[in-house]
Amino acid sequence: MNPILVTGGLGFIGSHTVVELLAQGREVLILDNLSNSTLDVLDGIEKIAGVRPAFAKVDLRDKTAIASALEGKQLDGVIHFAAAKSVSESLERPLYYYENNISALVNLLQVLSDQKSCKFIFSSSCTVYGEPDSLPITEDAPVKPAITPYGYSKQVGEQLLRDAVAANENMRTVLLRYFNPIGAHASGHIGELPQGVPQNLIPYLTQTAAGERESLSIFGTDYDTADGTAVRDYIHVVDLARAHIAALDAIAADSSEPIQLYNVGTGQGTSVREIVTTFENCCAPVAHEYTDRRPGDIMAIYAGTEKAEQHLGWKATHSLEDSLKSAWKWQQKLSAR
Repeated sequence: MNPILVTGGLGFIGSHTVVELLAQGREVLILDNLSNSTLDVLDGIEKIAGVRPAFAKVDLRDKTAIASALEGKQLDGVIHFAAAKSVSESLERPLYYYENNISALVNLLQVLSDQKSCKFIFSSSCTVYGEPDSLPITEDAPVKPAITPYGYSKQVGEQLLRDAVAANENMRTVLLRYFNPIGAHASGHIGELPQGVPQNLIPYLTQTAAGERESLSIFGTDYDTADGTAVRDYIHVVDLARAHIAALDAIAADSSEPIQLYNVGTGQGTSVREIVTTFENCCAPVAHEYTDRRPGDIMAIYAGTEKAEQHLGWKATHSLEDSLKSAWKWQQKLSAR
């Protein structure tokens, strides 16, 4: 059996996807530079799966290191997560985002050009749509000019893959535009583990509830939404992980379609205020305050999921409470260390 390559496989979404792959008896090779993860995640994966996947510390900006890690290997597929992912940080460090998200992808694709066949799942984002004209947003919606370097890096990544597929008859790719992953594995052995100050809502919320942060800032109360706060589609990370497996299987089942594109979300929008209220009702109180809008944020976006449901046979099954309870369980474990 040839391995599935998972770049960024010790990150939040990557680690949960590795667990799902191992549960199906697939061999996995993880490449990760540990910039936003630790080797403890590898231990957590092994505790859940009973198998320790192969791992190499590799920075994808180093093409020689990629080639060395993959030398002599034929792959059954590639799931590419490795990328910087903060909208706000990308405004402060645009050149880093272009190097880390775009140049690294070019390096990876160049090394993979030696593969006899290449099934490639790309971790894209709903940010490619910008501020939507209507909701829920479907795959037919236009891709608007990006308002942040992070969003632009995902747009460029998608185009790079379209061009690579056009130039290589042995390559197939699925572009997964997903929304806001939250939650943690039910075992409590793996979850979101940001380095430094969290850039995402849920880890900041759980750290605040645990007393590690003074207060959660809610950015913007004057959006044209039901309660004035921004609306997003929050999907449990295990549901998202399973979507990547379904996408990999879809390539194998239909090799005639070289490029496939799917939204991956719940199809339901939830406001930031609703997140806080639900968390307080099912988990713990959290100190919070309201402040001005944050640069780069849009008002509201949530997914139309019909295409993924029909073509991938996939649908999100976890509730918002499931997601928040699992994230809180993970945070409590971290706090007890």
